[in-house]
Amino acid sequence: MKTHMRVNQAVPAAHQQGVVLMVALIVLIAMTLAGLALWRAVDSGNVIAGNLAFKQSATMSADRGLQAALVWLDNNRNALAESNPSQGYIANTLTTDPDWYSNTIWSNAVDVGTDAAGNRVQYLIHRLCTTTGAYNGEDGSGQPNSCSTSLSKAPVTNATLGSSLQIGAAVYQSNPSVYYRITARVLGPRNTVSIVQATVMVPV
Repeated sequence: MKTHMRVNQAVPAAHQQGVVLMVALIVLIAMTLAGLALWRAVDSGNVIAGNLAFKQSATMSADRGLQAALVWLDNNRNALAESNPSQGYIANTLTTDPDWYSNTIWSNAVDVGTDAAGNRVQYLIHRLCTTTGAYNGEDGSGQPNSCSTSLSKAPVTNATLGSSLQIGAAVYQSNPSVYYRITARVLGPRNTVSIVQATVMVPV
């Protein structure tokens, strides 16, 4: 009696190589996509970091505008009752706060110049009074002028406001100091715009 044995034949090598090639292509495509995603993430991170650095540089440059405006106020104490638009000075506060990022409000701003980092600095000054004229005067309709003032004789940086009972406290006088708001705008590289405001007081 003869016994027939069935022998399994191996799959030809050519068929195996085709499957491996398909798997390798799929893995290669996945690695390429992962590499592209990583490259975009790193590139976006660098752009964000660069923009933040430009923004910080522009904000620090605003100090030049604030200092220049304070010097102008100190040198023109006797002429602060009336507006001087050519010097970026308005003797009354705005009824509504404008859009400081709009170019319209900066048409009369004083240009301090551009620094070494490419930041162009401008400033505007507004006296915190309801109208022009003397701080204790009246407007054209007979309404008294209302100004933000302080009775401290010393500048706000030296006075101990709110502690008048202590030894060496601030000395008060009849003529107050009037508050002014300085707004500085910095136009930097990559279309960077920074707006910085400071409130100062100048003796009458």
